[in-house]
Amino acid sequence: MTPAINLLKKNKCDYKVHKYDHDPENTNFGLEAAEKLNLNEKQVFKTLLVELSPKELAVAVIPVSNQLSLKEIASALKSKKAIMANKDEAQKVTGYLLGGISPLGQKKRLRTVLDESANDFETIFVSGGKRGLDIEVKPKDLIKLLNACFYKVTAQ
Repeated sequence: MTPAINLLKKNKCDYKVHKYDHDPENTNFGLEAAEKLNLNEKQVFKTLLVELSPKELAVAVIPVSNQLSLKEIASALKSKKAIMANKDEAQKVTGYLLGGISPLGQKKRLRTVLDESANDFETIFVSGGKRGLDIEVKPKDLIKLLNACFYKVTAQ
């Protein structure tokens, strides 16, 4: 069990675990999950960490088919600007390896924004906390567990 799955269990949320064989050569983790699980890329979400000014990390959860808008995530979190977080820092703060960073069960709870497109689906897929493991959850459960908000944070 990963911390992400333990958090869902503890809070009695409905979820399903989906495993697949991760190809170590593949660094496009989210698209790999969508492809190997035969899912719509708009329903599979990736977890990205950004650094706000001054020196605060935050989480954006967006479809793997989209790019993050740094301007929009900064706006959503009422910050002047946002940049992508350093990958080593992201791994240290979340307790997860790159490609397996889940929005759930991170070592430190960070402010989190879930792209509003998640509302288009009854359930979405997010990393389960390691490469080759996705969790299917309801967007409203993610919002509640993470004290997150919905906001359009993808680039056009």
